[in-house]
Amino acid sequence: MGALDQGTTSNRFIIVDHSGRIIGVDQKEHEQIFPQPGWMEHNPLEIWRNSQDVIRGALAKANLTGSNLAAIGITNQRETTVIWDKNTGKPFTNAIVWQCTRTDQICKELGREQGQNRFRDKTGLPIATYFSGPKIKWILDNLAQARTAADKGEALFGTMETWIIWWLTGGPGGGSHVTDVTNASRTMLMDLHTLDWDEEILQILGIPRQILPRIVPSSDSKTWGVTLKDGPLGAGIPLCGALGDQQAALVGQTCFDQGEAKNTYGTGCFLLLNTGHFPVPSRQGLLTTLGYQINDQPPVYCLEGSIAISGALVQWLRDNLGLITSAPEIEDLAKTVEDNGGAYFVPAFSGLFAPYWRSDARGVIVGLTRYVNKGHIARAVLEATAYQTRDIVEAMNKDSGVELTSLKVDGGMVGNELLMQFQSDILGVPVIRPKVSETTALGAAYAAGLAVGFWSGRKELRQNWAKDKTWHPAMDSALRETYYQQWKKAVDRTFNWVD
Repeated sequence: MGALDQGTTSNRFIIVDHSGRIIGVDQKEHEQIFPQPGWMEHNPLEIWRNSQDVIRGALAKANLTGSNLAAIGITNQRETTVIWDKNTGKPFTNAIVWQCTRTDQICKELGREQGQNRFRDKTGLPIATYFSGPKIKWILDNLAQARTAADKGEALFGTMETWIIWWLTGGPGGGSHVTDVTNASRTMLMDLHTLDWDEEILQILGIPRQILPRIVPSSDSKTWGVTLKDGPLGAGIPLCGALGDQQAALVGQTCFDQGEAKNTYGTGCFLLLNTGHFPVPSRQGLLTTLGYQINDQPPVYCLEGSIAISGALVQWLRDNLGLITSAPEIEDLAKTVEDNGGAYFVPAFSGLFAPYWRSDARGVIVGLTRYVNKGHIARAVLEATAYQTRDIVEAMNKDSGVELTSLKVDGGMVGNELLMQFQSDILGVPVIRPKVSETTALGAAYAAGLAVGFWSGRKELRQNWAKDKTWHPAMDSALRETYYQQWKKAVDRTFNWVD
């Protein structure tokens, strides 16, 4: 079973066997484009080229051919928006990345009269620069060529899984134009209850329905097409599974029961709680979103806490400040000190996401004294992720009425033992890492495998999950609360920076 993980910083293709064990993998980074402060873009054509390269690379490393795969699934950075010419496949502009803040003015206008929660009852989302709908509007409002093509029915919109699926199944020669329910739920255009595009919101944003993809289940036995024989797989393989990256991690962690939660530590940090077959409205600044849908079964919903900057802060320390030369070095640097020395780092580089939703916030380092050194800064960088996760858990406990008792974790940062122990300490609950921490790609493979019968059902997938390590809280409860109150003071200092 194959899965393409189209992430914010890289593309990865994995091949897994029936036990969920990874038997082949290849990865390639793509350029991060920053045209001006607050703006962030990707080149969709580079991402498509890299996708082809990693598919071929993983097959070669595993000594397999595309025809050896039963099916493939796709998982992707969510909300990142591309609009392209359906006749040529050429994008009208670079993809606007989920972290980009250029739509701030559009969002302010949308919320001016009825507030940030104007569409929340339908979409489960606040009005924020994070989501795809305002990004689509920005492209159509600022690029006359894109608007003309959209009005003529010659333009297509997609988040990145839509873009890749379209190319893999034929591109301009009849590629399938679909998005799964999880990605559609991140556009701010889909009604959570009907699982269809909302005509009223489309009209308000000036988005023609004809550019939007067909909404499909995350795991779909009908399949959306087969890969081209002259494409990177070299064979016609069913394409029938897709999930936004965080929902894919939920499936990969087999959080199939109501009340189960996982946290993914990647470029950003995302905590999802399975709330069952009914959407739970949030009153604490969380998102109500789709967890997954298998075929025509009732969809499963989630509460989500989204943190914009997590692993990206470690990259920033490496690339912008040069305090480390590789991301893993941060743990050794942070271990040179006992604590953060009183320094707190709030990485509100593109505003604050959940539970604050403050686009006016910007990053701060507070509590600096002559005592603080680079080890303390490294520690504050790691702790920022743990504190932001605590913010989410506090909100989630209030919304769901259920206290978190343990946290399953995955993603690139879970190899950092210092961070995992501090996460357990600051939450006061055990933190559990699975043996296969690449659960995002695994979830996409599971979605496709369920669709073609490679796995019989969720029970069989649960048998694949295995614990690798558990961290238990070892911090005095009074100290935990003192640290957290200092963090809340630091967050407060980020507000009202942008007028």
